[in-house]
Amino acid sequence: MEEKEKCQCETCETCDCEDNDCESNGENSSSECGCGHKKKDKKNKEVDELKEKVETLEQALLRSNADLINYRKRKDEELTKMLKYANEDLVIELLPTLDNFERAIDMDDDNLEDEVSKFLEGFKMIYCNLISILSKIEVKAIDGANKPFDPTYHQAVMTEKVEGKEPGMVIEVLQKGYLYKNKVIRPAMVKVSE
Repeated sequence: MEEKEKCQCETCETCDCEDNDCESNGENSSSECGCGHKKKDKKNKEVDELKEKVETLEQALLRSNADLINYRKRKDEELTKMLKYANEDLVIELLPTLDNFERAIDMDDDNLEDEVSKFLEGFKMIYCNLISILSKIEVKAIDGANKPFDPTYHQAVMTEKVEGKEPGMVIEVLQKGYLYKNKVIRPAMVKVSE
């Protein structure tokens, strides 16, 4: 018995037939070749591949656009924050000078006619101008005396047992703390009750 050759038809999707008389060989335009199997639709296959490729590229484009939008938002937030606190370093440098003015003003006594009082009058004017300028750029002193200790705003450097005061209360402010636009730039150094 003579063994029949398999169909050599290139248009068959899967051609396991043993029919040698396959007529199509790319000439038949119907969806089946002469052996009855479905033809490979090369155009449909290419279209499907191209659709997949387009879908993949669209997804990549969407991801890329989302990354770009997120990057812009991050940069805008960083720029806004940087501009908001642009003077922070200058304010921090001015705080020791402000402390020195306060120490000098505290030296003043009740006698307003002596040389020191007249000299300190000029200090007071400069101090008031400096405080006015700082308040315009939203620098505020942290109010701490007779308030509960808050580690966000206070730095405890001493503790003392005081009768009549409950534990954890600020007894004395040793060095003023400051806020710059609601951000603590220097916590207040305080004495706290035990």
